[in-house]
Amino acid sequence: MNNIEEIKSRIDIVDLVSETVKLRRAGKNYTGFCPFHANTRTPAFVVFPESGTWRCFGECNEGGDIFRFIMKKEGWDFPETLRYLAEKAGITLEPLTPQKKEENEYEERLRKILEDALIFFRHNLTQTEDGSAALRYLTEKRHLIDKTIETYELGYAPNAWEKGFTYFKEKGYSEKELADCGLITKRSESKGFYDRFRNRIMFPIRDAGQRLCGFGARALADDDLPKYLNSPQTLLFDKSAILYGLDKARKPIRSVDQAVIVEGYFDVIGLHQAGFKNAVSPMGTALTPIQMRLLKRYTRKIILALDPDSAGEKATMKGLEVARETMDHSPDFVFDPKGLRSEERRVGKECRSRW
Repeated sequence: MNNIEEIKSRIDIVDLVSETVKLRRAGKNYTGFCPFHANTRTPAFVVFPESGTWRCFGECNEGGDIFRFIMKKEGWDFPETLRYLAEKAGITLEPLTPQKKEENEYEERLRKILEDALIFFRHNLTQTEDGSAALRYLTEKRHLIDKTIETYELGYAPNAWEKGFTYFKEKGYSEKELADCGLITKRSESKGFYDRFRNRIMFPIRDAGQRLCGFGARALADDDLPKYLNSPQTLLFDKSAILYGLDKARKPIRSVDQAVIVEGYFDVIGLHQAGFKNAVSPMGTALTPIQMRLLKRYTRKIILALDPDSAGEKATMKGLEVARETMDHSPDFVFDPKGLRSEERRVGKECRSRW
């Protein structure tokens, strides 16, 4: 991701424009009076959160992204605007040196490996005898239909230490590349590598732009711990900055103006199959401000529907805290963890917890 894309991903256009323009929600977008020409009768200025753009349908007849908005508002050129927004987003600008260009190309190489890995896992689930037990688990125990399994691109990692490693090596990928995208693990006691994922249901994890960045995995054997295993932190995968299912839930969230946050992969998939397609998951960890900012692009209404146990209670309280901070709510609002067990609480009428 280059500097411009990173800045756009971190700065919410509604928050930025709201510093200058009083906006009012109108369906899935926001409207207000254009700050670039005199007008107090018709709110012809529209902000489109999903695309991160704005447009004046009045006298100006102009539009653009956050960069174009600041350039027009401040009268700056692009370099000045880039420096300002980078500082606002907490990003250190780096010139596109030959080394940086090489790093970007390497990241694209890793994405190609992950896409090949997805094909490998899908094949093992649907076309091999070893994968039949995993397929039965999905259809009989999880009650998933074929269309759902296909929609979420579920796969199976074979019950072998080096089957994947051997397969990818034969395709010409190096040990470093496979390790850098989180598919293999270095042996501690000797030289060599082995597959990170073995005898597990595989969940491809895509970012909001639908780019594959990692995998989640659920063990089939009861004694295989941990039960859930994710890709490690890599150049492509940062668990704190991704919400599982957001690539498919973006439009439904925008359509119903509400996002449901659940605990894990199967929660998202099960709700989708049942017709509730606006669910996402932080993949078993506490919500982060980055994840909440991602959701703010599509809705300001959040429902926390985490597991009703002690861990779920703790995660819910943390989620409410993060929501309050991210949504810019009053700092003196107090949450009662006991009350959350028996009733619905709201954060500024935008974030709710239901158990």
